[in-house]
Amino acid sequence: MNQQTATPQLHSTERTFTVLLSPTRRGARLARLLAVAHLDLWGLPSEAAAHIVAELATNATVHGRVPGRDFQLRLSAHTDDRLRIEVTDTRDDRLPVVAVPDPLTESGRGLLIVEALADRWGITPGPVPRKTVWAELDLVP
Repeated sequence: MNQQTATPQLHSTERTFTVLLSPTRRGARLARLLAVAHLDLWGLPSEAAAHIVAELATNATVHGRVPGRDFQLRLSAHTDDRLRIEVTDTRDDRLPVVAVPDPLTESGRGLLIVEALADRWGITPGPVPRKTVWAELDLVP
């Protein structure tokens, strides 16, 4: 008679992914691609999150860039059906501002997109010289 033993299942309250990326256009693009890949792996919707990651990572490379210092992308999927996206850069002296850009300009709409897609978003200062811009999405089944 074969006897099988049950392996206890560890239940995590959170799945996370964290990566450091270069503050370049390539780093921002990679942030988006990695976010989509991990969300797909976790079985979570990725369309809105991909746009948010793209905007926050681009802001980190354009406005939060310090030569020689990477930015960090962190994704965390919580068991309370919430996805948190965090992008940390090393320019705490340049806080993002939501403003309606001139209709003829080609940039300046990133945080408007984040505000439209996210259920919540904000800025967490520090530790010096860093700041984290975060956004949360409610994952409704």
